[in-house]
Amino acid sequence: MVRKTILTLLVTVIAIFSAKAADYRVSLVTCYPGQIVYELYGHTAIRIKHGDMDRVYNFGMFSFSKPNFVYRFVKGETDYALAGYPFEYFIPEYVERNSKVVEQVLNLSQRQAESLYLQLEWLRLPQNREYRYNYVLDNCATRPRDMIEKVTGGLNYPQPADTTLTFRDMMRSYSGNYPWYQFGIDLALGSGIDYRLDAREQMFAPIYLMNAFQGSAFIDESGHRVPLVKEKIVLFDGSESPVLPPTPWYLSPLFVAFAVFAAAVALTVKDVVRKKVSRWFDFIWFLIAGLAGCLVFFLVFVSEHEATSPNYLAFWLNPFCLVVPSLVFIKTLRKWLYFYHFINFALVLILLAVWGALPQCANAAFFPLMACSIIRSANYVYIEKCARKSR
Repeated sequence: MVRKTILTLLVTVIAIFSAKAADYRVSLVTCYPGQIVYELYGHTAIRIKHGDMDRVYNFGMFSFSKPNFVYRFVKGETDYALAGYPFEYFIPEYVERNSKVVEQVLNLSQRQAESLYLQLEWLRLPQNREYRYNYVLDNCATRPRDMIEKVTGGLNYPQPADTTLTFRDMMRSYSGNYPWYQFGIDLALGSGIDYRLDAREQMFAPIYLMNAFQGSAFIDESGHRVPLVKEKIVLFDGSESPVLPPTPWYLSPLFVAFAVFAAAVALTVKDVVRKKVSRWFDFIWFLIAGLAGCLVFFLVFVSEHEATSPNYLAFWLNPFCLVVPSLVFIKTLRKWLYFYHFINFALVLILLAVWGALPQCANAAFFPLMACSIIRSANYVYIEKCARKSR
């Protein structure tokens, strides 16, 4: 490890002195969204040319093969890494998936450019390359922004085109053809992504960072205002959005939610008429709700993601839903099941009634699903009361 670090430093020093007569050329490279979920927001990298060197610095490196990757991602302990490599290896990936690639040549002085280069070379060393990834606060777009802000002494950004956007709004604008992905985001992330964003916060998305840089400026050593971007170049004129077709309406979360709600209503009417609970439906429905509730509770109380708590969906989806599949077929425990359904009916009904006043935005598909829990709990309470009167 020590030998590798020393070798890397020597290569860096040699590169600097061998090309010291050449100018540094620093660019922000923005790649438009692709089809895969982790490509939906696009990508940002820094490109530096110096003499014969043409290198890209990519803060978006990760590996699914790392031990417990999914668990660590959910828990908020995902480590991404910086990689520096020849630019010629960077572009083909985006050409292959037909994603537009734009380069913004930055108006940095040679001192600023060299400082940025040395910092990036230091950060790409094996012992420095990893960082704790955060999907909205510390990612492949915010890292380059922060480093460029540092070498320029700060940037003046233009007013955002839309000052009412929240993180959730921006996520939805990218996931229009991926409604189940957005359903998962809306389930997992609470009110922490539902506040209005300033210009810097909107830059977690690479396209917004690119647009902000286009109108940005900084004050140089002489006190003059310098536009940040010197030149904008389209490196590959591909697609600006994912090319997957929209999800058919009959496979959307909202349609599925209303289908489940219709089934719950039909069964509830049948149960009320015959004065008997459809236990198999309640078993399946509350088992699903309980398992989803375990995930929500894990994200709220265990995960380090700051945007997962508070999540008001926990009043509807929680591990206590597993009481139903645990007790529904045990006649001697009807009393406890009755208490659960009574409390659940009141709690979810109140949640549904006051949701509009809460600081959290919900997926439209959640409301018919909440109504399913309400009517099934009300159904059990009503039929159990009828049964007690007849006994």
